[in-house]
Amino acid sequence: MSVELVDTTSPQLAEAFARLIPQLSRSAQPLNQEEIADFLAQDAIDLLVFFGPEREILGMLTLVTFDIPTGTRSWVEDVVVDAAARGQGAGGKLVAAAVARARERGAKTVDLTSRPEREAANRLYRRSGFVQRETNVYRHNLDV
Repeated sequence: MSVELVDTTSPQLAEAFARLIPQLSRSAQPLNQEEIADFLAQDAIDLLVFFGPEREILGMLTLVTFDIPTGTRSWVEDVVVDAAARGQGAGGKLVAAAVARARERGAKTVDLTSRPEREAANRLYRRSGFVQRETNVYRHNLDV
């Protein structure tokens, strides 16, 4: 089992998106292979994938790294582990790999958000060294 940085699309990756994205979000549509290629082509994006013992994709995480006037920052998004593989360490390995990759990219911090009801995920993030911040998160939906 391993976590790897994936920078090219494949039928296996498209199948994993189709299987995992619905486990992450009821409203998001999985990307097709062309959309995945466009997604991966972005300089700010690192897609980390957890491979199981048979090289099946059991989880993934997106790390976004960007420069702002106060320094380079990274943000973890769309962490998902297949329901059948949860509780076996995949999430922890993905998060550890994301932190290491953010460090390689020169980030000063790594941030993420998680809904309070995602208790297992919140425990994972605390165990991984993340500290809950006293801040408000705001969203302005753009009907795009």
